[in-house]
Amino acid sequence: MAETLLKVNNLQTYFSKNNKKIKAVDGVDFEVDKGKILCIVGESGSGKSITSLSIMGLVQNIKGSSVEGTILFEGQDLLNLTDLQLSDLRGNEIGMIFQEPMTALNPIFSIGHQIIEVLRRHKKIPKKEARLIAIKQLKEVGIPRAEEIMNEYPHQISGGMRQRVMIAMMMACEPKLLIADEPTTALDVTIQAQVLELMRRLKDEKGTAIILITHDLGVVAEMADTIAVMYAGQIVESGPADEVFENPLHPYTQALKAAIPIMDEQQERLIDIPGTVPNAANFPAGCRFADRCSRTSTNCYRIMPKYREINSGHFIRCDLV
Repeated sequence: MAETLLKVNNLQTYFSKNNKKIKAVDGVDFEVDKGKILCIVGESGSGKSITSLSIMGLVQNIKGSSVEGTILFEGQDLLNLTDLQLSDLRGNEIGMIFQEPMTALNPIFSIGHQIIEVLRRHKKIPKKEARLIAIKQLKEVGIPRAEEIMNEYPHQISGGMRQRVMIAMMMACEPKLLIADEPTTALDVTIQAQVLELMRRLKDEKGTAIILITHDLGVVAEMADTIAVMYAGQIVESGPADEVFENPLHPYTQALKAAIPIMDEQQERLIDIPGTVPNAANFPAGCRFADRCSRTSTNCYRIMPKYREINSGHFIRCDLV
C-alpha cells in the first residue's frame, strides 16, 4: 500500500484586486504518494504555479491574498504552521524548483555561496563538506567547470545554467517532496533528458515524491505516475497516468492530446484549441471550458459540473461523460 506524503483538499487561493476578491485556485484536491511523480498539466493561466506556491506558503504573505482548505504534509497541515516552521521545511523537507530561476537566485551572492548556505542551514554540516557536495551536485546536473561556476554570479551565466543551478541546490538537500515548476523549459533536449533522469533517480533511490508542473505532454508521458489536468483554477481530470493519457475523458484533456504533433504522420496543419483560458476575475458560472468545447449543451453554460469518480482513481469534471 502506497504511503501518502502530501494530501491537498479543497485548496482555494484568493487575491484581491480593485477591492474585488478573486479566486485563482478553486477547490483543488490531489494526493502525492512517497516515491511517486504527480504531473500537473495545463495551459498558462490554469493555476498550476499558484497551486504550487500555495503549498509552499509563498502566497499567504502577499497583501490581500489568502489560502483556504487543507494541505497535509506527513499528516501536518501546512496552513497552520508559523512562518518560521515553514521556513524550516522549505528547502529541506520540501524543495521547489522555480519556473524563472533569476527571480529565485540572489544576484549579490555567488552561486557557490548560495548552495553552501542552503546545505549548512538545513544539513548542519561544515562549510568544506558543503562545498564538496555543491560541486558534486553541479556536475550531476551537467554543469561544466563546476569549480569555476561556484565563484560566479547569477547574471554571469545563461538562463539554462541558472535553472540547472536551482535544480542542483534543491536536489542537494534530498527533500521528501520536490515541486518542480516547468524545470526543463529553458534547457536544450540533451540537458532536459539529463535533468529528468536525475529527478527519476531521486525518486527511485531516495523515495522522493515529485510534483512536476509542465505543459509538455511528452514529459508527462515519460515521467508521470499520476496526472492532474488543470483548467481555469480547477482540476478537470485526474488519475493514473496510463489511463488518463491513453483514455482521456474530459474534452480539454482530449484537446491537449490532439494538439500534440504526430511525428510519423504528415499533417497539413497543427491542431489547436480555439480561444483562451478565462481570466480568474471573470470565471463563467457553468463549465469553464464551455466556450472552447465542441460538444456543449445548454446546461454546460449554467451549471458547474461536479468533480466525480468515473473509474477507480479516475476523476473528471464534466457532465457529458
